[in-house]
Amino acid sequence: MSMIKTPRPSLKTVLKTSTVAGLAAIMLTTGLPAEITQSFAEAVRVQAPSVPSFANVVDAVSPAVVSVRVQAREQASSDESNFTFDFGGRGFEDLPDDHPLKRFFREFGGPDSRDGDRADRWRDRRGPRGEGRLRPRAQGSGFFITEDGYLVTNNHVVSDGSAFTVIMNDGTELDAKLIGKDSRTDLAVLKVDAANRKFTHVSFADDNKVRVGDWVVAVGNPFGLGGTVTAGIVSARGRDIGSGPYDDYLQVDAAVNRGNSGGPTFNLSGEVVGINTAIFSPSGGNVGIAFAIPASVAKDVVDALIKDGSVSRGWLGVQIQPVTKDIAESLGLSEANGALVVEPQTGSPGEKAGIKKGDIVTALNGEPVKDPRDLARRVATMRPGSTAEVTLWRDGKSESVKLEIGTLPEEAKATPPDTRDEQTDQGQAGEEALADLGLAVTPSEDGTGVTIASVDPDSDAADRGLKEGEKIVSVNNQEVNSADDILKVINNAKKDGRSKALFQIEADEGSRFVALPIAQG
Repeated sequence: MSMIKTPRPSLKTVLKTSTVAGLAAIMLTTGLPAEITQSFAEAVRVQAPSVPSFANVVDAVSPAVVSVRVQAREQASSDESNFTFDFGGRGFEDLPDDHPLKRFFREFGGPDSRDGDRADRWRDRRGPRGEGRLRPRAQGSGFFITEDGYLVTNNHVVSDGSAFTVIMNDGTELDAKLIGKDSRTDLAVLKVDAANRKFTHVSFADDNKVRVGDWVVAVGNPFGLGGTVTAGIVSARGRDIGSGPYDDYLQVDAAVNRGNSGGPTFNLSGEVVGINTAIFSPSGGNVGIAFAIPASVAKDVVDALIKDGSVSRGWLGVQIQPVTKDIAESLGLSEANGALVVEPQTGSPGEKAGIKKGDIVTALNGEPVKDPRDLARRVATMRPGSTAEVTLWRDGKSESVKLEIGTLPEEAKATPPDTRDEQTDQGQAGEEALADLGLAVTPSEDGTGVTIASVDPDSDAADRGLKEGEKIVSVNNQEVNSADDILKVINNAKKDGRSKALFQIEADEGSRFVALPIAQG
């Protein structure tokens, strides 16, 4: 075998290697004798390059980051003072001007004081008539996004507040007013009005530039200590932490603590990549795992709050659940993707377009739907009144419907209505055994579907959570009203070569779909 000789690198090139291990690897690959390599590695001590400092970023962005102090009025009660007065059924304002109490408060400070400052302080403490004192309610963080005083924080920081104070990086305290808030994304916008003052502000980053492994810096005000900086990396994108239907968090592995809520997380260019919102804390303390609202989500919501004071979201109006492998197999779908429609809500855009329970939404405007969360987020970003094409998997084939996106109601519920409009005749009375499925069923009292009378604890039905008292309303999207109806649908599924059947189950907590194995033969 012939040997291919490669030119040896110069000493200058070798010395540029950042670690001794890397240096040794280079020398070994160039064919230098082992004893020379070993002696050279021992003689040369090469230091790894230092981690870049975050100081320049912190210096630039810190003036834009503030502490947000929230106060709320508590209901006034007679317990708030050490003594009470009986004015004979009259209020303080109804007392004559020469009343001794009026003269006392006029001289020593009160709502009728000659000293205007004292009177104002009295009213500020007590609030309007019938309201209590302003008391501290919460403290969080925020950051300016415009030079004229608009700033962003979390909804959960300000949601119960009546008065808001912004504490600047230099200690200056300024009053702020609430412009708008959105509980579904946990974002809020405040506004500080300060004449002839321009605020240092920051901008949102392009989400496409945020990568797992990027360095980030979280700036905030944990525990009221003042401006605090922690560093870490983006460790994941698209996290679902169960806080709402639009969860799409960045996971940031940094020491983000309570009080950082509403504060920004920056990239090394000083752009906001996320808004700190939650931490993972089994013990109640920091464990280095935090979650931030991505810049792309925040920017759209913040723009809407500044413009309108609220957020209008698109609405399809269907209750959905994930498509499991068993469900996909039972419906003849090749992949377990999309969102299974459990129930369209009455009067919703989905119902008007003809979307039915048991349909699987596989695409929206031609783009595949991965899961229910993906569908919910994408519909929410659509403008109410716009037209959308929804691709469905129904009866073993794909079809599309066009509909007009609605406006998400303020109190839109995820659960279907408890009552049903349609009733069908019960086909068979008495209990019927479906031994192969581990079920025994009986006619339902309302004439719709069949009620599960018992479940074999060793059956697949029990393993999949079916319980006595629940109702089976359909199998493979066909309504059933007796055991015979169920067996008929199952037999048809067997003829089609399917090994599972899709059961729609209704219970007190709502409706769901469950795929059960069916015996062949």
